[in-house]
Order: sequence, then C-alpha cells, then structure tokens
Amino acid sequence: MFIQTVKTPGLAHLSYIIGSQGEAAVIDPRRDVDDYISIAKQHDCRIKYIFETHRNEDLISGAAILANLTHAEVKHGPNADGEVQYADVVHGGDSFNVGNIGLEILETPGHTKDSISILLFDSDFNDGPVGIFTGDTLFIGDVGRTDFYPGQVQKMAGMLFDSLRLIESKAKQAIIYPAHGAGSVCGDGMAEREFSTISHEMNNNPMLKIQQRDTFISKKVAEHHYQPPYFSAMERLNLIGASAYNAPRIVSPKQLAHVDQAKQDLGWLIDVRPVEAFLGGHYPGSLCLPVAMLTAYGVWLLQPEDKITLIAQSEAMANKAALQFSRIGFDHTHSYVPAEFAKFAAAGGEVASLNTVCATQVKELIKQDWQLLDVRKITEYNQDHIKGSKHIFLGHLPEKLNELSANKNYITMCASGMRASVAAAYLRAKGINNVQVFMGSMGAWQNAGYDVET
Repeated sequence: MFIQTVKTPGLAHLSYIIGSQGEAAVIDPRRDVDDYISIAKQHDCRIKYIFETHRNEDLISGAAILANLTHAEVKHGPNADGEVQYADVVHGGDSFNVGNIGLEILETPGHTKDSISILLFDSDFNDGPVGIFTGDTLFIGDVGRTDFYPGQVQKMAGMLFDSLRLIESKAKQAIIYPAHGAGSVCGDGMAEREFSTISHEMNNNPMLKIQQRDTFISKKVAEHHYQPPYFSAMERLNLIGASAYNAPRIVSPKQLAHVDQAKQDLGWLIDVRPVEAFLGGHYPGSLCLPVAMLTAYGVWLLQPEDKITLIAQSEAMANKAALQFSRIGFDHTHSYVPAEFAKFAAAGGEVASLNTVCATQVKELIKQDWQLLDVRKITEYNQDHIKGSKHIFLGHLPEKLNELSANKNYITMCASGMRASVAAAYLRAKGINNVQVFMGSMGAWQNAGYDVET
C-alpha cells in the first residue's frame, strides 16, 4: 500500500495517488497528469478510479484528461452547480475498493455545495479509517473559505460547521490529506507543514476549536478573501473538462525591435525571471511576473483569452512558466523570447529598467509630493501602513487605474518589494511612467525605525 503526494508549486495544490495490489486511485489531479501515470507504473498499478473532492475554482482539474488516458472511472460529489460531464456522481456512504484499500465517501459541503471527503481504510485491519482526504473542507491549521456563493455566506458557513463535525465523528484518529497547503488562495491560516491528524486539528486548529455554530458562522462571515476574475473560467472548464497544453515556440528578440508591432503580434510580454533581474534590464512594455508569482497575480493582471509571450532566461524556464499558466486555463502562451539584452541592445534595440529607492529616500520623496502606493492585501494594510500611503491591492490595479494619473509620481511598495516591482512594471506598461520601486518596502521602513499607522 502506498500514498504519494503530488505538489503543484504556485497554487499550493496537493493531489494524491494511492495504490495497493496492482490498483490505484488519484484524488484531485492537476491538468498535467504525467506524474500520476509515472507513479502508477513505478508501483505496477493500474489507475482504477479518479476522485474529485469538489469542483475547483483555482486550477483546472486533470480528471477528464487522466481518465481519457487510463480509462479510469471519475467520481464527483452531488449538488455541483451544473453537470460534471466527465464524472459519475457519488453520495455519502458509497464505498470503493482499491486493492486492500477501502474508500468511503462523506458529503461535506460548505466550501462548495458539491464538496466530499474520502475516508481511507486498510482492509487488513478493522480499526477504523487511517486517513481522510478532505479537499478544501479542512486544511492543516485552517478550514475552507465559504464565500463562493453570493448572498449565501452564512448558509455555506453553517454547512461547513456541520461537515467539520461529521469529519470529527467519523475520523477522529485519521491522518488528514487536504487539497491545499500554505500559500493557497483557499485559506489564510494554513500551516507550513503538510502532516497532521484530525485529533490534532480538533485540539489546535483555531476554527475547529470553535464549538458554537453561530460563533463559527460569524467568524467565517467576517473573513476577507479575494476572488480573482479567472475563477469563473475555472468553474466552467471543470464542468466540461479541459484539454492538454502545448509548450511555447521560440521567437527571436529581433521581433521586439518595434514594441508596438510586437505587442500586436505577440500580445503581452511577460518576463518570468526573478524580480532583481527584471529591475536591472527588460524589454520595454513587459510585465514582471516571476514564475513563483504567476498563478498568484497573473490571474489578476491578465485575462485567460490574452495572447502571451514569455521572456525567460532559458527554454526550461519558459516551459515551466507556460505549464503554470496552463494549470489555470491561460492557454494562449504560444511564444518564448530569450532574455538576450546585450545582443538586443547591440542591434539597436532599447532596454528598459526600473529605479529602486530605499527607506531614507522614500521619506524624502514623500515630502516632495511623491505618492506612496501600497499594493498589499487589505488585511496587511489594515494591520500597519505608512501614513499618507494610498492602498490599492495589486490584483485590483487594472480596475483602479482611473484613480491614478500619468502626471503624478508614484513609489510602489508591499512587504518586501516583490509585489511592488510587479505593480510598477504594470503601471509602466499602462503609460504611468513616473514610478519607482521601494525595495525592502514595509520591512525596510520598520527596520529603519520609522513610524507606521494601524
């Protein structure tokens, strides 16, 4: 018997393949499914079942793709908002065998109406469930968000409370296998570790420790979560099933010599190198979106139908970025341009850069009427911020551009300077050129001993 976790960086997504006696099952597969097939082959197993714990909002499911390749049966919970065309509906109490592994379905709505959890039994021992796959219902250190149904947050929070009590009653000693880890948009308080038990969570998870249903509901209603606009596209694709993706082709930097024409032909120029590399030199008009930040902020600044050309240090980096985009349904990433700035400049091309400023410089620039633009999450900003700063969450820049002026001077800031660099590049690409990046941002400001407001 084996259980193996397949992690998806950027999305903090956790999927699983389990197997015994030549049979295997996959729980919540991502779009690129080669790893599951490879693991099954290593264990000499045939993938028999694919389970989805809910219809994902933040990534494309690979269930339909994997089923087409393996002829496995796909199982999905009841009450989905539409027919999941590639899956059979399962209900609480349904059971399945994978070799010596027994699986039993629990209906655990709350995060979504179709959420299920899956109890795992070792058929050789009649001692209750040894594990439980909780999807987005229960995480390590947190529980699922309940704000995906407008006007129904209280109802969904109540359903989640009841589902968590059901999990406690059915699997108190079980190991928990959630669908996300720390860094996911599906929760705020997740632990960095990826191992725990239901019993441990009952005693230590702040939300599970709340015993009063009304108190739990009030706490969930008061939460603040951002919903990237691409979520609706994911929900649609995860009803009909998505196709595989294609790697980008290589384009010569010479095609960028005339930026306006290049943007028409190649779409958005997305520089996926580290922030520090972008600041030192980049193609004019390109956005700064390091690979690690693509899925967190690309989904806000771009649309799934946008044509995208990647700027990367290597073909491997470009392919990694294209794969990250494909996992969230951004399928028009067809081109890759090498970051060959010396050759580009020698051939007459223009290379741009972004200026950075430190805490002492920021303090002086504010006196000279430079506007400090804080692009952190509102929860971060409310905790502490610099007096006089203007707050616009990085993801809301596209819809808040009308609040900014091309004639004004801006300093972008966040917690460290990473998101500030992304914001500055986006503003420059949109014609707001008088922008500098506060490198170090809030961390540097506080370490310099300057005052903040709360």
